[in-house]
Amino acid sequence: MDTGNDFNQSSALAQHWVDAWNLHDLAAIMQHYSENIEFRSPVIQKMGVHPEGIINNKEELKAYFEKALVKYPDLYFELFHILEGVNSMVIFYKSISDSLAAEYMELDRQGKICKVSAHYKGL
Repeated sequence: MDTGNDFNQSSALAQHWVDAWNLHDLAAIMQHYSENIEFRSPVIQKMGVHPEGIINNKEELKAYFEKALVKYPDLYFELFHILEGVNSMVIFYKSISDSLAAEYMELDRQGKICKVSAHYKGL
């Protein structure tokens, strides 16, 4: 995976992603995502963004994340595990409202996240 930046290893990418969320830095969060994104999450449904829980547009993803940062002002992620695959990874972490989360992330040729499927326990 060649991201063209300093966080081209899965563990570094995951840590940078968590740090960006914990800083509530939307620009830093968004730099990880491809223009061609497929993002699935039950939180999309829970927040009333899209009833099917899927976002396929980077601008909509940005608006969703912005809304989430407002809705959860105390949001803080705690990274537990990173599972590495072929151009993909699964990150396991503590998420909103102390729920457990696992996100499957596929990476494109530039090392940007192009597909996400988020899973939660205790949401």
